[in-house]
Amino acid sequence: MLTIALTILSFPGISKSQSPVQKKELIIFHAGSLSVPIKQISQEYEKRNPGTKIFLESAGSLVCARKVTELKKPCDIIASSDYFVINELLIPDYASWSIRFATNEIVIAYVQKSKYSKEINSDNWMDILQRKDVIYSRSDPDSDPCGYRTVFTLMLAEKYYKKPGLTEKISSKDKEYIRPKEVDLVALLESNVIDYMFQYKSVAIQHGLKYIELPKEINLSDPSKNSIYSSVSTDVAGSKPGIKMKVTGDYINYSITILDNAPQKDEAVNFLEFLLSTESMEIFKNNGQEPIIPFSTEQSGKLPSKLLKYLNEPKKN
Repeated sequence: MLTIALTILSFPGISKSQSPVQKKELIIFHAGSLSVPIKQISQEYEKRNPGTKIFLESAGSLVCARKVTELKKPCDIIASSDYFVINELLIPDYASWSIRFATNEIVIAYVQKSKYSKEINSDNWMDILQRKDVIYSRSDPDSDPCGYRTVFTLMLAEKYYKKPGLTEKISSKDKEYIRPKEVDLVALLESNVIDYMFQYKSVAIQHGLKYIELPKEINLSDPSKNSIYSSVSTDVAGSKPGIKMKVTGDYINYSITILDNAPQKDEAVNFLEFLLSTESMEIFKNNGQEPIIPFSTEQSGKLPSKLLKYLNEPKKN
């Protein structure tokens, strides 16, 4: 019996050293407006790292954060359309740092069949949106940064165009067409349910939509205009049910972090190293999201050492 037992224990077919290698599964929660570039970058990363499978889950950035803080869902990386979301909801209890890596701008997107599509421009859009036969849409400020950025754009437009009451007039209209995240609005527009939507320029580009560009003083694209942007603010749902938090106007800055309890922390760092590379930034740029180079952070002392190099010097195009 002893001989048989020793033979079984030494049989190479059941040796631990020859057991199948487990695939690494990386989980990323990301803003809806990052869906296209993140998918492209993830597919390329998987090709180069066949032992890794990436699972992508899109939602409004505030919802992404609450999946971790309230629902306790496992996640490795969160990519937000606003640095504020990670700073306010995830740091320091769930994450230790965040990197700003790209920007965008608010536009008014439409299609050829939209009412008054041949008439609308950057000077009269606010008048057209107020017409009774026009339906417009926006995303929910409590779920999605594009939602509260739309409110900021209206507040800034009220000042810029000297039109008192503009914010209330437009934001109180067509509330039934508010959706949880900005990419949810695209289907409404493409099916002609709505005529116009406040949207990120990148989403309009990715979906081949027409759009009206707005002055930099109100479109939240220019870091040098932050003194103007910061003159407006609004309250949105906070980190706990029933709690509100104040959000102040800021230029649009996409940010990313690895959670402190990430199931695949080392692999997450490797992925971010690829995402922050010149090659991946070109993917963001081609999708209408301009890289912010050199990248910035408020927690440089806590970043993984592999990522520090991206904060020091601009990358060549």
